[in-house]
This record gives sequence, structure tokens and C-alpha cells, in this order.
Amino acid sequence: MTIVKIENVRVLDPIRQTDGVQTVYIENGKLVAESAQISETIDGQGLWLMPTMVDLCARMREPGQQQHGTLKSEGKAARENGILHVFTPPDSKPIVQDNGALIHGLVEKAMLDGGIYLQVIGAQTQGLKGNQPANMAGLKKGGCTAVSNANAPFADDDVVIRTLEYAAGLEMTVVFYAEEPQIAKDGCVHEGFVASRQGLPMIPALAETVAIAKYLLMIEATKVRAHFGLLSCGASVELIKQAKAKGLPVTCDVAMHQLHLTDQLIDGFNSLAHVRPPLRSEQDKELLRQGLKDGVIDAITTHHEPLSSSAKMAPFAETLPGFTAFDTFVPFGLQLIHEGLFEPLQWVEKVTVAPAKVANMYDRWLAEAGWVLVNPALEWIITKDSIVSNGKNTPLINQAATGKAVRTFTA
Repeated sequence: MTIVKIENVRVLDPIRQTDGVQTVYIENGKLVAESAQISETIDGQGLWLMPTMVDLCARMREPGQQQHGTLKSEGKAARENGILHVFTPPDSKPIVQDNGALIHGLVEKAMLDGGIYLQVIGAQTQGLKGNQPANMAGLKKGGCTAVSNANAPFADDDVVIRTLEYAAGLEMTVVFYAEEPQIAKDGCVHEGFVASRQGLPMIPALAETVAIAKYLLMIEATKVRAHFGLLSCGASVELIKQAKAKGLPVTCDVAMHQLHLTDQLIDGFNSLAHVRPPLRSEQDKELLRQGLKDGVIDAITTHHEPLSSSAKMAPFAETLPGFTAFDTFVPFGLQLIHEGLFEPLQWVEKVTVAPAKVANMYDRWLAEAGWVLVNPALEWIITKDSIVSNGKNTPLINQAATGKAVRTFTA
């Protein structure tokens, strides 16, 4: 029996909606009553204690892309940064997320190798080819609660409607990463001044908003529960706001980097700033922030996508998109607090309770969640050595950061 006593720590508890300095006792990741069997005492002066976080979108790169990361490396990175529950899209290579039996093995491996609770989003169509619905009944039996076609296109809208009807009948959530392929085409960056000056192929905001508007009509017709992941445009927030006002069963999230970074970072063909959906304008960033504050956007996700160094070495448009994001999630969140967007407890809610409710796993999260100790004043430099993830692909490399998860307590 190991019981850790933490004295004078600021406990941010979104479950009980409390925020205050106290002395707590933790055993196997749970708060317990005062005990004489103390194994370790920590001085929590100036530190915060919050529940472990839920991430609605992270690519762990296994199976099939272990040159970028593994369940062991990325699980360790998530856990050390206070993230215990991780949802991953169904686009590994090869695609295994259309087979319920194989998914169960992935979940077990993630806990065994990386010490995290992996939640696999099932494939919406067979092999993500967009032609035929996947065996969603089998996926549900394998533990999936949601399906998605990730970034893969559908053959036509009829396929989309049939998959939504199928998912609705099974009471499964459909996750959209909305982008209209006929508008996005071969684009790689936001349609704006910087992209025009550099001659890079562009992805207009319309690629996202047209797709969202179309899918919302289908959601209304089929009554399926839907989630829009990784919003990047201010106009998307308004569409979701209207859908919620109509009572549609819709939720959404935003990647943390979209709340801080803009397309200015692609200047000089900086491939480390290549991500999809792309970094948008300053106006989009501010509208996303407002949508989050107003409650239109339900949760914040990492959109963690670790990549090997070679993946960013080609000409910009030919590099793979993605940021490593587990290690910068807490300092970026604390920056939102410092800039006045949230009170600390409000931010904690957006990365714990809110995503757990979006994922329809609140009770399970309560049972499995641990606690993470955060030093909100710790100053550190984001370097390849300080990043726990195998992926070092971030435009923030060599920049100063404030705040860090310093210890995670779990069962």
C-alpha cells in the first residue's frame, strides 16, 4: 500500500466544482481519507492538483508507423503529461480499425506498453475507402463507441447517409473531421496572404464550413449523435452554434494549437508549421477562443501527431502534416488562463469532464481517472531533449514555456 500525502496544494476538482488549497492523500490514483500509513510526503506549495485529462484526438502511430512513434513511446508521453485517456482516429497503416477483434488487442497493448486507456474510434467505411459501411455492429462488440472516416473522402453522399443511419441504429457516435475534398483539393495551408506570397496550394475555410453545413443536414435527417473534431474556422463555430440551438445531437472540439498559433508561422516555408486542418488567421483564432468560452466548443484536444525528423525535410507541400502536442498541452492551457480566457477550474473542465461527457464515458472516466500534479510557474525550454514524445515536430522548438505536469498518480 502506497499513500502519498501532498500538503498545501491547490486542488482543482471539476467533479465537485471546488478550487482551494488543502492537504490531500492519494492511494492508487484516488483521493483517500487521512491516513497514518504515509509512504511519501510532498510539499505542494504553489502546485496544482487536477484529474488526469481526456484527449479526443491523438495519433499514436501504431500499428504500421512505428518510425514516428509507438504505443509505448506516445503512451509514456501522454501519461507523463497528465493525459490518461486517449482517443485515436481509425487511420493507422494498415487499417485495422474496421475489425473489432483487432481493436481489442490495440487497447490491451496501449495499457501494457504505455500505461494509458486507449479508446479506438472505429472505421466508418470498410478500409476507410468510402464505398461501403464498415461492420459497425462488430466494432461496437469490440469496444468502439464511435466511428469516423478520419480524413479519407467518401465515394458519394449516399454512402455517408447510409453509415449515419447504421450508426444511429446502434447508438454510436459519428466523428467528422470536416473537409470538403473538392474544395480542399491538393491544398496544404490556409488561404491567406502568407500562402499567396509563397505560392503554396491553399485550403479555404469554405472547405470546412461547406462540409459541416452538409453533414449537419444529414445529422438532422438521421438523428445520429455526431461530433465535429478539430474545428479551425471561426465560421464553423457559428454553424455549430445554430445546430445546437436547433437541438441537434452535436458536439465539437478544437485543437489547442489552433487557439494560439496562426498561419503567420508558415512564413519562410516552415514545414514544422504544416498541420491539417491548417493554422488559420488571427480572426479565426479569436473566434475559436470565443466559441470555447461561450460553450459552443465543448472541449480542447491535443491533436498529437508525432513524426520522425525526415517527415518534415521535403519541400513544404510534400512534408507530412502534424504537430507533436502532448508536451505543450499543459503550458498552452495555462497560457489561456494567464490571458484571461478562463479561470483555472474552467480550463480543467475543458480537458477532463467535458471531453469525457462528449465521449459518453463520464462514469468510466470517474472510475479510471487519476490525478496529476502541475507546476504552473515552472519555466522550461521546449527542446528535442525536453519533449517526451518520439516526435519532435513542433514549430515551438527552442521556445520558452511556462507550466508543466510534474507527476501523474494512477492505479
